[in-house]
Order: sequence, then C-alpha cells, then structure tokens
Amino acid sequence: MDSENNESGVCGCCGPLRPRYKRLVDNIFPEDPKDGLSKSDMEKLTFYAVSAPEKLDRIGAYLAERLSRDVVRHRYGYVVIAMEALDQLLMACHSQSIKPFVESFLHMVAKLLESREPDLQVLGTNSFVKFANIEEDTPSYHRRYDFFVSQFSAMCHSTHEDTETRTRIRVAGIKGLQGVVRKTVNDELQAIIWEPQHMDKLIPSMLFNMQDSEDLDRAGHPSTPSVVGQDGEENPAALAESCFRELLGRAAYGNMNNAVRPVLVHLDNHHLWDPNEFAVSCFRIIMYSIQAQHSHHVIQQVLNHLDYHNKTTPRVRAGIVQVLLETVAIAAKGSVGPTVLEVFNTLLKHLRMSVDFELGESSRRNSSTSVSSGRGGKESEERIVQNAIIQTIGFFGGNLPDYQRAEVMMFIMGKVPVYGTPCHTLDTVKIGHQGTKRIQTMLLSSLIMVTSGFKSKSMAAALPPPFLDPLFSISLMEDSELRQLVLEILHNIIDRHDNRAKLRGIRIIPNVAALKIKREKISKQDVAFMKKHGQQLYRHIYLGCKEEDNVHKNFELLFTTLAILTIELANEEVVIDLIRLAIALQDMALANEENMPMFIRCGINALVAAYLNFLSQMIANPPFCQHVSKVIELRNMDAPYLLPEHIFRDKCPIPEALDKEDRQLYFQTADMAECLAGPGYNAERLSIPYVPQVTDRLTRRKSFVDTISLQVDIISNSLPDKSQLAEEITFETLKKAIDTTGLEEQEREKRRQVMEKFQKAPFEEIAAHCESKANMLHDRLAQIFELTIRPPPSPSGVVSISAGHTQHQSVPVYEMKFPDLCVY
Repeated sequence: MDSENNESGVCGCCGPLRPRYKRLVDNIFPEDPKDGLSKSDMEKLTFYAVSAPEKLDRIGAYLAERLSRDVVRHRYGYVVIAMEALDQLLMACHSQSIKPFVESFLHMVAKLLESREPDLQVLGTNSFVKFANIEEDTPSYHRRYDFFVSQFSAMCHSTHEDTETRTRIRVAGIKGLQGVVRKTVNDELQAIIWEPQHMDKLIPSMLFNMQDSEDLDRAGHPSTPSVVGQDGEENPAALAESCFRELLGRAAYGNMNNAVRPVLVHLDNHHLWDPNEFAVSCFRIIMYSIQAQHSHHVIQQVLNHLDYHNKTTPRVRAGIVQVLLETVAIAAKGSVGPTVLEVFNTLLKHLRMSVDFELGESSRRNSSTSVSSGRGGKESEERIVQNAIIQTIGFFGGNLPDYQRAEVMMFIMGKVPVYGTPCHTLDTVKIGHQGTKRIQTMLLSSLIMVTSGFKSKSMAAALPPPFLDPLFSISLMEDSELRQLVLEILHNIIDRHDNRAKLRGIRIIPNVAALKIKREKISKQDVAFMKKHGQQLYRHIYLGCKEEDNVHKNFELLFTTLAILTIELANEEVVIDLIRLAIALQDMALANEENMPMFIRCGINALVAAYLNFLSQMIANPPFCQHVSKVIELRNMDAPYLLPEHIFRDKCPIPEALDKEDRQLYFQTADMAECLAGPGYNAERLSIPYVPQVTDRLTRRKSFVDTISLQVDIISNSLPDKSQLAEEITFETLKKAIDTTGLEEQEREKRRQVMEKFQKAPFEEIAAHCESKANMLHDRLAQIFELTIRPPPSPSGVVSISAGHTQHQSVPVYEMKFPDLCVY
C-alpha cells in the first residue's frame, strides 16, 4: 500500500511517469468543458480499452474517481463528459473483462441519481437505460439493483415545483424502471426483482403516473395518450403504461400474484374503487398484457380481495365487482382454468351478504324512523352491489362455451332457495320470506342472462330433471314476478331458432306466414322429452294461468311459451295435447270454480284465442283456421273483452259476468275435432278433457304397472271392501246370489269398457289410474301380511294389552313345549 501511495504521489508530480490509461483518460477532458469530449483522444482511449481489456476495470475506477470529485465540486460539464466517455466504452467493449467495469459504471450512475440536481439525475438515468439495452454474454451472479429500483421509484413520485422539471424527472424515473425490468426480468439469476419488496415499489410508481394523467383528463374525453406530447416532451402516463404492460407480459406463472397484489393495494390506498374508472382500465391492461393461461390467477386475486372487503361500503364492493366483471369478460374468451365455479360461488356468497345487509338496514330503519332518509340511501347502494353481481354472473356465464354454461346453470339453480326442497346454501329461516324472494329474483335474473343465447341440440340435455323440477316449483309460487322470470328462462332454453322477437306481445296475428318463423323437424330425442315431461309443462302452464296476481306481461309470456312449444317441440300428438290444454283453460275460465277475478277470466279467454289462432295457421288446416277466425270475428262484434287487443288495453270495460250460453263466442271441442278428423291427428282424443296431474314426476310409477294394468282394474273391482263385508245377510241378498242370469253379459261389458279405456284414454289418466290401483293393491297386501306374519302365541296363553291393541308375547323356541307327535 505504501508503494502504491508513493507511486501515485510521484505520478501526481511527474506526468510522464503516470500510467498510460490515466494519461488517456485525462486527455479526453478539455481545459474548457464547453468544448466537449475530445473525439480523437476518445478514440485512442477506446482503442486502448479494446486492445487491453484487462485495463477496463482500472479505467472505470479512475473515471469514477474523477466523476465523484467533479460532482462534489459542481463541475457538471466534466461530469457530462465523463458519462459520455463511459457510455462509449460500454458500447465498444463486449468481453468478459467488462464485468468489473460495469461495477464502476453503476457506482457512477448511483452517484448521479443521489444528487439533488435534476439534470444529473436525468443524465444518470439515460446512461443506465443505454446500459440496460446491452445484452451481456454471461449472467452476473453478484450484481444487485435494489438501490436503482428504490431511486427510480422515488423519481417517479417527484413533486418538484416546476411542472416541466417534475415531468422530466418522472419520465426519467419510469425509463429507469423500464431499464431495470429489461435488464433483470429475463435473467434467471435476477428473479429477486419479482419479490414483494421490489414489486411494491415498481407497480405503484407506474400506477401513480397513469393515475395522475387520468385525473387530469377526467374532465375531457378519455383517450389513449401518446408517448410523445404535443410539445415534443414525453408523456409520463403513456410511458408508465407501456412499462406496466411490458412488465406484466414478462410475468411467469409463479410471479402473477406478486404482480397483481400491489395493484389492489394501490387502489385501496388511493380510494380508487369509487369511482372505479381507473381500476377498470388497470385490469383491462392487466388482462390483455398477461399470458392467457394466467388469467385465472388474476380472477382469483380479485375474488380474494372482494372477500377481504366484505364489510366495507357498498360502493367499494360494487366497484370491485365491476372490475371482476371486466376481468372475467376478457378471461371468458380464453382460458379461465378451474375458477369457473369458484367465481360463481364467491359472487353468490356476496349476493347473500348484500341481501343480509339490506334487510338489516331495512329493519333498523323501520325501528328508527328518525333516520329513515339516511337508511334509504344505504339500501339503494346495496341494490347497486346486487345488480353488479347479477350482471357479472350473467355476463360471465353468457360468454362460456355451452358445455360449461350447462354446468353453471345447474350450479346456480342449486343455489336458488325453493320451498319444499332441501337447500343447504341459503338459510331461508334467517333471511325470512322477503329475503328469500329477493334472492330468488336475483338468481333467476342471473339465470336469464346465463341462458341467453344458449343453444342445445337436445331438450333433455338442456332441461334435466334436477334443473326442471325446482324451476317449475318456483313457477307455482304466488308471485307474478317470479313466474315471469321462470317463463323467460324457459324461452331462452327452448327457443333455439330465435323466434321470440317475432312473437313478442300477445295478439291475434293475422298472417303467421309473414313472420317467417324458423323451425326444423322435431328430433326423436325431443319427442321422447315431450313424452316424459310434456304433462309437466302443460300442468304448470295451466296452473300459472289462473293465478290471481297475473298481469299483462304474465299472459304475454304464457302466449310466447305456448307458441315456442308449438314451433320447437310439437308433433301431431303434442298438437292435440296443446289444443286439449287450451280448451281446458277456456272451460276453467267459464266454470270459475275458484272464483277468479273477471280480468283473469277474460285474460285466459284472450290467451286461448291468440294461441289457437297461431296454432291453426302453424298446422295449416283450413277448416280449423275458419272455425277459429269465425269465433274471433264474433268476439270482435259482441265480446271484445275476450280478445287480447281489448282486455289488455288500459281502461278496458270488463263485464260483470261471462255469457256461457252463447256457444258461438267460444271454441267448441266437437267443431275442432271435426276439422282435424283425417290422417295425421287423433282427433278422438280431443273429447277427453285435460286433467292436470298432482305430482310433478308424472312418469314415476311401479315397474309392474305395464304388465298388470288390466288385471289390477279387474281384481281390485272384484275384491270386496269393508262396507260389503259388513253388509247384513238377508233373504234378498241370497236370492240375488242364486240368480246368475245376465252376469256373463255384465262381465263382458265390464271387460269391454276396461279395454276401451286403456286403448283411448290419455296416457296421464292411465298412469294416475294405475298408480292409484297399485297403491290400493299394496295396501291390501300389507293387510294380508300383517294378518299372516305374526309372532307365535305363547303356549301359556299370556296376552298383554297395550294402547288398546292386543299383543301376543312371544316365547323362545327352545322354551316352547311341543306335543309328542310333533317331536321326532
């Protein structure tokens, strides 16, 4: 060390004795810094560095020493010359020996960034960016960029008084961060840049500049900012967005969480969820920048953040849900991974919580009327959250492929609370009737959005029993709004050719052919579906028509349902069933056994007229069309309140009673049967009145019903009942028993009636009849078994009487005493 100090001292006094590299470095600095870097001397220094790369570390150390001295002495002209020389040496030298030189270079850049002079900070940043663009042959094992991340992040948050200077510093900071990202993100040895302590500085710095521009442009028309402004200066917001996109595009599978979490924290700290325009734009950038297979990571992060804010203000939760909507809308077009049902599960959980909050606020408002004005605002805000959740569920489900959409439909239907069915997801006891109805309405609304555009080749796949049964259970509730939602869901699923728009509005359509309805021949699968579930559909239409709270929209949807069934699922047999259903509705309105309001009775007649007019033209049967047209013409003249154009009009006069005797005003079964007589239609079935079944599962019956259906009828009739057993035996009864004349004829007539019944009666009647007879047979068999299969009586004859029933106390077999003849 002493010799080195002596050498440096001697060199300081005697220039010719100084090392050559120092002389070359000194020569590049002119006497006047305004003259700039000496190009000829710089070329000599560069040639020397390339020729003797082992001297690069010493050249760098000496340049760093001079630069540090000039910075302290505020000789900024020489600082600029030194950095220019360093840049040229970096660009010219690419060898293994550049590693030590880089350390000196980074040390000089750090010196410039630490200074308080904006010009020096910008100068150091520009040099670092040039260095970041150099591709090194070998990785660096020991180089760290922690200081540069911190310093560049601080520059991005510059609060300099001068606007132009502040912009320059921020632009330099963003460029520096971009340089750090480019230098480290592809280097496996520099994976430490993805750690939370660095991401917590990088991401907020970019978002801060993007947000600052958003605030300035909020009053104007938002547009994508250009990197270079109108005056030629660079735009920090556009540069930050570009760097943000680049960083996210380079994020690997394991780094997504560390990249997204700082975004959520920044939005929380700056209260950017309400309003959430900036949050939405951020996550759009994220979703379009990352690789598609990583989308579910972002969705999962937003879902977790929504759980974290489950008790915050409604507007914040609504803002997060809307961001989730944008996220899943983009992700649904690509790969969403395993988070499909997780998204719906979380959203439904928060929907329930929002309903709880709303009902809690409503109950407190009712108990404290003095603060009712404030509570009303809170309740409406919860509705904003609920609507946002419904929109997200519907939009996400609507963008999924059909096979996933069917699973989502089943999943949502499983969450709908239905009376009479077990529902483990929602405790309807705690939320009460109002809360249950609210959740039912919102879930069905989301189902409408999910099923919109759903096209299934087979109705059996689109409407399986686990989906259809609870849906129809809701359709029988005494709430017109819920019934409307159920019908709209059915329309979305059944209408596979988009004919609903042409059928909108219940009316007498003069020319159905002009609607250009699209239809295809009904498939075998759909024929089987109607045989299995047709009666269930008819029953719920029948019962839905007579609800007293039906309004105009209910009848419109019922008409559309009947029309879509005719278009999509009707063969000759189904057409007959639909006509029977229409006649049954007309008879129900005329008989009025349930004391329905006059508006409902007139509305049912109007519905029947509109549908039969549509059906007659769809099956193209001229006599049938003439009969329907004749009835409609007579109603126009004598009873306009039985037509949809009049009864559903405001202030339509409603009669006090319906004239049942005027048969010409109503559709007659005999006339329609005569019109449909001929090949194709079994018109004789029209004479059998439609009777809705009591159970929903119409086809569930015992396996032996098909084989013994005739025998059950005969045997059950031949079995005497209790009243006959108790009949007193007199002379007359003995005389009748002896007289056998006419018994054979009566037996043959009974058999003929039974055979005719099973040949011509509708399927639903036979099924119900056989099921009742089978149940009776089971009861008789149970009585016989009860009489025959009893424990053996006690030999001692001990009998105990309990609760009025005689009970024989059995004795173990080994204790019983048998007669000698029974033992061998």
